[in-house]
Parts: sequence; C-alpha cells; structure tokens
Amino acid sequence: MSRLPGVEPPEQVVCHVDIDCFYAACERLREPQLEDEPIVVGMGYESGETHGAVATASYEAREYGVESAMPISEALDRLPRRGEANDAEGTGFYRPVDMEFYESVSDDVREVLHSAAETVRIVSIDEAYLDLDGISWTDAGTFGRSLKRDIETAAGVRASVGIAPDMTTAKLASEADKPDGLVVVDPDEVRSFLASIAVESLHGVGPVTAEALHDMGYDTAGEIAAADASVFVEAFGERGRDLHAQARGEDERTVEPRGRPKSLSSESAFVESTTDRTRKREKIETLAMDVTERAAAKDALYKTIGIKVVQPPFDVHTRSRSLSGPIDDPELTETIARELLAEFEDEPVRKLGVRLSNLSFDEREQATIAEWERDDARVTEPFEQRQYGRKSERRQTELSRFE
Repeated sequence: MSRLPGVEPPEQVVCHVDIDCFYAACERLREPQLEDEPIVVGMGYESGETHGAVATASYEAREYGVESAMPISEALDRLPRRGEANDAEGTGFYRPVDMEFYESVSDDVREVLHSAAETVRIVSIDEAYLDLDGISWTDAGTFGRSLKRDIETAAGVRASVGIAPDMTTAKLASEADKPDGLVVVDPDEVRSFLASIAVESLHGVGPVTAEALHDMGYDTAGEIAAADASVFVEAFGERGRDLHAQARGEDERTVEPRGRPKSLSSESAFVESTTDRTRKREKIETLAMDVTERAAAKDALYKTIGIKVVQPPFDVHTRSRSLSGPIDDPELTETIARELLAEFEDEPVRKLGVRLSNLSFDEREQATIAEWERDDARVTEPFEQRQYGRKSERRQTELSRFE
C-alpha cells in the first residue's frame, strides 16, 4: 500500500456490496414462512450423521450462539432442530447447502451489479466491489439506496452496502450497519470512521495478530493510525506497514475485475406468473438476443447454452445443451433456448433467463456444424448452413485468405 514519491492515489468512489446471511436468505425465498425464524444452513444434522459444520446462520440463529464454521453438533446443542424439541421456543430450522440454487440467486444479484457499474469485482458468491466512476459524493447515498432496492427486487435478498474512497473502508462500511444497512463514508470522514473500528475487523488480522496487537496496547484502528508505522513493521514486518496504512484509510488498490467471466447471462421477470406460451417464448428470444450481443461485445465464444426457469414461489430449474465447438451464433442460441423452454410451455413461470457458458476468448477457427454432435438435435436449418465461430467474422476470414 506504500505510495511512490510524488504519486497521488487515484480518486475513487468505491462501493462494497455484501448480501446479508446469503444462504439463509436464499432458503427464505423458497420458504417465505421462515422469515424471522432462526435458520442454520449446513451439513451433518440429519439422524445418523456425525460430522458436519455450519455454512451460515441467520441473525436469529446467531442470538443462540450459532456461528459459521461451528461444528453442527455444537449448533444443535445451542439451537435444537425444530420438530425434534417439544417446544418451538428456542429451536430453529436446519437446511442443507444447495449451491446450485444459491448460484442462481447470485446470478440475479450480479446482473444488477453489472447494470449499475461499468467495473465490478466479484469477490465471492455474495460479495462484490463496484467502481462508481461518474458518481459524485453528493449522489452516493441515492445510488446506494437505489442499488439495494434493485437487488431486492431482482433477487429477493437484502444487501448491506458501504461506499467510501477506498476498498478497505468501503468493506468496513458495509459491515458497520448490518443487516440491510447503507453507510457512506466521505473522503474527509475516513479517519474518524476508522477510529473506533476494532483491530479484528481489519483485513488480514486473524486471531493471532489480533491478540498480539492487544498485547501491544492497540485495540482499534484509530490507535494504530496514531502510532508510528515503524512499531508495526518491527512487530510484523512489511505486513505491519500495510496494517498501519489500512488503519489510516490509505488503500490505493483500484477496483478491477478478476479475470474473464466464466459465463454470461440475461434474466427478466414477469410482473405476475404466467402460463402464456407466446409471452414466455418472446421473452426467452429477447433474452437470447441480449446475452449474445453482450458476448459479442466481449469477443466471447460459447459452447454451452442454458436457460433458467423460475416457477412460483421460487422453484428454480435449469436446463442446458453443450456443443462440440465454440460459437457466436445468435440464431442458434435462440433456437436452443426455445427448445429447452418447451418442457415448461404449459407451466406457470415467474422469471426466465438465458445463460452462455464454457466461454472462449481466443478461438476464432470455425468448424462445420456437421462436427457438432448432440443427441436430440432439432435445428430447423440444414446443418451445413451453420458454422462454429463468430458469424460476423466469417466473411472477413474468407477474404483475408486472399490478401
């Protein structure tokens, strides 16, 4: 985090988004009756199972001392499973981890984030940073409230949001008023905001480092910031210098995406659930067009085309079809999406999505469609009329051979 002489850090407005008790929030989407009830998501709580751990605990469950990573046996001692205790008071609901469902909800959140900001850094399934380029500090609060509202509308989960001039402070701000919080730290408020932050909350400070800091007489970020950096360099090496800078709000990292995306998706909900075949078909075609345009803009080819169908109340179904070579073909994508949707043509649907995965960013060679093998192919055009590769580049590729 050290700064080169004469080089000023970039001016940033950084937003950190953290979905509150994400796994538990997802379970409440499927079972709205669990709202305000203690929920523990984990493995090993079923009869006959002896090992397992808590993946997440709702805030209600935390009131009984249940925490993430706790052995499930200890969680059950503190909060017996509802139905296995005589009284509902002091008991909770236990649910197994369902990553496929959680990923689908996370996709909904990411769609909102990528629509809200040009630069997004996804940290985990329930956490991300946004570079709010073009947003003034005067408008930061309004942006944060709008973002929280859009996430809850699109994905059905609540987020805590922190906005600050640097990544470290933005993350701490998102943690300062959980759940469902919004904290904006203006540039001239960073030092005062950090002053009362416990050392355990600073990035990279685990139990061992925290204990060492307490033994040295430092309990808050403000106390670290007021001391000389050499004290911490002597105790912790260069990591101590970073710790001191972090406590002073001197984090010069910029929000940058992590590598290339693994998939691209486009989703949209109906105002009300519908069984209308035409409406569903038109929406899936629109979504296919949108996501293929985004893939083309990123110079991405794709091998797998999938759809997501959400039925009321929040039952998520996914279907996909993989090709033997990468393509950029909006028409074929639309055809496959319609075929996959046929299974749900008479079913009530509240939301649809189209997803492209197995992305490739460096393959431009085309293979004939005859090489494409799929067991239940039902393409309306003859195979020889389609080719793998980027359709818009085919003519250019052919001409370049003669130059």
